[in-house]
Amino acid sequence: MYARSLLASQVTAGAPGGGAAAAALKGVERAFDRAFGGTANPLRHLGALGFFLFWVMAATGIYLFVFYDANVEGAYHSVERLMLKQPYAGGVIRSLHRYAADAFLLVAVLHLVRELVLGRFRGFRWFSWVSGVPLLWLMFASGVVGYWLAWDRLGQFVAIATTEWLDWLRIFGEPLARNFVAPESIGDRLFTLLLFIHIGIPLALLAGMYVHIQRISHADVYPARALACGVFTALLVLSLLKPAGAQGPADLASAPQTLGLDWFYLFIYPVMYWRSAGEAWALVIVVSLCFLALPLLPGRGREPIAQVSLANCNGCARCFADCPFGAIVMESRAGAAHGRPNAVVAADLCAGCGVCVGACPSATPFRSGETLVTGIDLPQRPINALREALEGMLASTVAPAPRLVVFGCDRGVRAETLAAPGISVFSLACVAVLPPAFVEYALRNGADGVVVATCGEECEYRQGARWTVARLTRRREPRLRANVPTERLRIVAAGRGQEALFGRALSEFHAALKRLPSARAAGLRPVARRSARRAG
Repeated sequence: MYARSLLASQVTAGAPGGGAAAAALKGVERAFDRAFGGTANPLRHLGALGFFLFWVMAATGIYLFVFYDANVEGAYHSVERLMLKQPYAGGVIRSLHRYAADAFLLVAVLHLVRELVLGRFRGFRWFSWVSGVPLLWLMFASGVVGYWLAWDRLGQFVAIATTEWLDWLRIFGEPLARNFVAPESIGDRLFTLLLFIHIGIPLALLAGMYVHIQRISHADVYPARALACGVFTALLVLSLLKPAGAQGPADLASAPQTLGLDWFYLFIYPVMYWRSAGEAWALVIVVSLCFLALPLLPGRGREPIAQVSLANCNGCARCFADCPFGAIVMESRAGAAHGRPNAVVAADLCAGCGVCVGACPSATPFRSGETLVTGIDLPQRPINALREALEGMLASTVAPAPRLVVFGCDRGVRAETLAAPGISVFSLACVAVLPPAFVEYALRNGADGVVVATCGEECEYRQGARWTVARLTRRREPRLRANVPTERLRIVAAGRGQEALFGRALSEFHAALKRLPSARAAGLRPVARRSARRAG
């Protein structure tokens, strides 16, 4: 079940590390880690950046709204006055609004591509993927209306092109494009309607963004201060160096000949005129349907969901607090051994990661009994199997000191490739499956040191590495007990493909342990194993 000891040469290989595209993406992200640090790496926090940029757009948009005249004659001139009379307030804020909108769309597309490359669109993640696709089109619609509101030559082009594109659908009684054949054909009500739409769509977008993260616990919606300040400073510098200007007032009596397009939001219009409006619709619809259908593609089988044992669940709610995907709720259930609510697992949300198992206070190997039954466990990889494997490995043939126990992750570094006498390796579904008590249990039963290999910022299950580090550093329940010497524990962040990094850390730790007495000589008394208790 778990990876066997390297002494016995029965190590289970880790899970596949993904395709070449995923490996290349992780390589780029690691390079960014070295440049910015994990918490300020923009590629790892695209979702949080999206929320931050939305609020930048909202704040600057409110300021622009105060000075905007929603009528035919005043729309363009109010924007022009803002830029001329307030060059260091209105002009910069309008530029910030424009560039934040571009960055918002760019971040959203990069977020989509990243999740696509990493294969995070099926199984328990299907809802987040499907709910995110419509948000892209809301972004496009809001941006298009924003250019229309400026009512310069580019806004005129956008108005005519948009109405021609909508007219192809033939869902209106009369062609909308007729409203832009002459200056007298449009009225002030149009700009009032556009302003209402430009406010309404972002509100719908914000609601959709919160729906998008509903199945994610501890969602990353606030970027680190360094990242937020860096992005805002970059936008501000760009706004100062290259202000967003107008392209002359709209004139329906003539057609604009040369325009500066925003290719982030207006890319579809050149496609429409290069081919046809129908083909532009086909492109949008086909791409959208393909994205929406991706979760239906066959993939590797889903892991069995976590199971709750009512007799062993005390209702502490630690699993509820730690679940990365909101798959656990606390409910009163018949058969509970106490009056408090018990954990209930939502089958369609559970990733089978086992983060909840490591959070359960009953998942301690020091419990007596033939079988270790916990309040919540993975049926395919029960925690009792880990205890049995650990006991068996540490009771096997004598190995040269110091003896090491390595706990790793199926999706992380391949620790089993570093085969050497005296090392026992266990691979878990997620390293957060490991209850901290197992570290002490290993040290009391023959191990001189314990290495825990986390995936760091690359954790497949979002919070697994973070919760593991917090538990082992005594900052989160269940905590590693205070009597466990920290010099005998090493936490190494190493993802798939970082075997060399992990090997160096392992060698350094092994050398440090040689300078220490054995764990038993240091006062860590052994625990009677179940086999010994049975014999007694």
